[in-house]
Amino acid sequence: QVQLVESGGGLVQAGESLRLSCAASGRTFSSYAMGWFRQAPGKEREFVAAISASGGSTNYEDSVKGRFTISRENAENTVYLQMNVLKAEDTAVYYCAATRYYSNYRRRSDYGYWGQGTQVTVSS
Repeated sequence: QVQLVESGGGLVQAGESLRLSCAASGRTFSSYAMGWFRQAPGKEREFVAAISASGGSTNYEDSVKGRFTISRENAENTVYLQMNVLKAEDTAVYYCAATRYYSNYRRRSDYGYWGQGTQVTVSS
C-alpha cells in the first residue's frame, strides 16, 4: 500500500547539516503519521522523530531536540528530516516509516511500512 524510499544520507563533519528525504508512492500518504528511526552498528533501531498525518504535531527523541526538524509535504508525498549541528553519535542508518496511529509513534512494531534506509556518517 505504501512504498517508502529514503535519500539524502552521506558523509559530513561534526557541526554540519544534512537533510534526509523520504518519498512515498501510495495514494494514502496523507492518512499516515510518519516517523524517522536510526540504527547504529551493534545497536537496536531507535526512534528519532515523528509527525502526524496533517503535520500539525511533531515529536522528537531528547538527544535530537533543537537540532533535528521533521516536516512533510503531503502534496508531494514526501517527509523530511533536517539535521543540524550533527554529532558523531548521530552516525547510523536512518529509516523512515509509516503508521496509522500517531499515539504510538515511538514504537517500531506499530509502523507497518519501512524504507530501505540511508547511511549518515558524521566524522569528528
